[in-house]
Amino acid sequence: MLLSGALHYFRVLPEQWPHRLAMLRAMGLDTVETYLAWNLHEPERGRFVLGGRADVGRFLDLAADAGLDAIVRPGPYICAEWDNGGLPSWLLADRSARLRCHDRAYLGHVARYFDAVLPAVVERQRTRGGNVVMVQVENEYGAYGTDRRYLEWVRDALRERGVDVPLRTSDPPTDYVLAGGVVPGVAAAVNFGHDPETAFATLARYRPDDPPMCMEFWDGWFDHWGERHSTRDAADAANVLERILATGASVNLYMAHGGTNFGTTAGANLGGDESTGAYQPTVTSYDYNAPIDERGAPTAKFHAFREVLAKYQARAIPEPEAMPPVLPAGTVRLDETLRLLDVPPAKVAEAVVPPTFEELGLHHGLVLYRTRVPGPRGAHDLHLDGLADRAHVYIDGALAAVLERSGETSAPVGVPGGSATLEILVESMGRVNYGPGLGDRKGLVGGVRHARQFLHGWTAATYPVDDISHLPWGRRDRAGRGPVFHRGVLDVGEPRDGYLALPDWTKGYAWVNGFCLGRYWDRGPQRTLYVPWPLLRRGANELVVLELDGVADPVAEIRTTPDLGAHRFRRTRCRTVRS
Repeated sequence: MLLSGALHYFRVLPEQWPHRLAMLRAMGLDTVETYLAWNLHEPERGRFVLGGRADVGRFLDLAADAGLDAIVRPGPYICAEWDNGGLPSWLLADRSARLRCHDRAYLGHVARYFDAVLPAVVERQRTRGGNVVMVQVENEYGAYGTDRRYLEWVRDALRERGVDVPLRTSDPPTDYVLAGGVVPGVAAAVNFGHDPETAFATLARYRPDDPPMCMEFWDGWFDHWGERHSTRDAADAANVLERILATGASVNLYMAHGGTNFGTTAGANLGGDESTGAYQPTVTSYDYNAPIDERGAPTAKFHAFREVLAKYQARAIPEPEAMPPVLPAGTVRLDETLRLLDVPPAKVAEAVVPPTFEELGLHHGLVLYRTRVPGPRGAHDLHLDGLADRAHVYIDGALAAVLERSGETSAPVGVPGGSATLEILVESMGRVNYGPGLGDRKGLVGGVRHARQFLHGWTAATYPVDDISHLPWGRRDRAGRGPVFHRGVLDVGEPRDGYLALPDWTKGYAWVNGFCLGRYWDRGPQRTLYVPWPLLRRGANELVVLELDGVADPVAEIRTTPDLGAHRFRRTRCRTVRS
């Protein structure tokens, strides 16, 4: 019986890994589970990042130091409410790309990725004296496809690279999902949030000889922008955990500690039938209402789970560490300003039709598309076909409309003179991470039409948001069109955790000392951004906010408690395929 908890190294700063791992042990777990995020390790084709936040080997070593075994789920697809399910955005530069199937080009990329990341896992397997006791083959594949040849290729690719500990698949406990997701020679596990008896009975019909395991016990849930904050009652979740363990099954808490979707790493979903439904971008926080909260503090669910796990844990369970104090409350004025469109773009391209972000080599950020509309002509609807995801539309420099992917994607535009300059500033949100909407390209994906007429002859200027070290500060003028960067100084006596609130702002991004905390949006539910102590230093700290829609008084607040939004308790949560 494995008593495991999910903790993703890529959602926690490395300086905080030891504390979070210790908290897992203090809850009564003996194993940590983590995905590997391909798009973190290979952000550009052929360029691998294996150190710092991506140092899987160090994370596994620290887990061993904490007395934890490890389950590793290398994908290549991971879902995880992570951008594009972990698949690198550069895969989508080819509009004919085929994902998660036995496509020769795709498998070549996967093989190169496995070659780079698996050695750190292989050398730390239990069979070689380490703490890695299980590796997963792909992830919830039966909820996506039926390409058995592809799953067998992934299985064989892991074995060929030295993985010799037990392998598992994991899928929701539904007949067609399990039929498509199991692999010969690999034990199966199921993922669910309630009714373990039925889930394990369904698994047993397909795999009667496999030891029962819940690879993802959904003890909380994630949030989308514009929806209510999701929580789950601690007593209800603890009851289901007790029932899982009473069957003799192994369990992996999803999540034990959620962490944060720093920067632009949050994914998205499509509601309804998950192919044509409303676009639902995931918030920055991945607190998940987990037993260990976003800051690493124990919750009521932690203590309820600890009481259950103690009955099944042979080793003594250490006490949780006392949490240090947080930053004192305060305010910061951000009076230094710089218009985004006064910043030299990273790249300018010309094309007959608007290129996608991926074709421009831009993972996330903003692109300013520009063309001329011949006139004179009346006020016909301007259609942004396939808008992904939000656009400010300017006609001869004047703001004409703000359009969104799941709202209005057209607006009336007229050209009374001989021609007009049309500019469309597009912001990307998270790529869909689950279901048939996977492979979510960004930009003006379907082109731009004025009435029935496609507009041609575009320039596209890219503005990444991952690195702001090059910004040419020194201007204070906020006049003119477009988003504005605001900068101020946060004075810190002792680096501690804190929570950044932007109560009078609308939508944008925030950085502390050059590190992107993530997105904010006044439609909620999330109202504060977590500021981890390793990002801070004694004395002056740079705080930068890129506001897309405008703010009257640029003041930020430091708060002592998080605000993830008004919540609703969910007694149980079930899904056939991940929502």
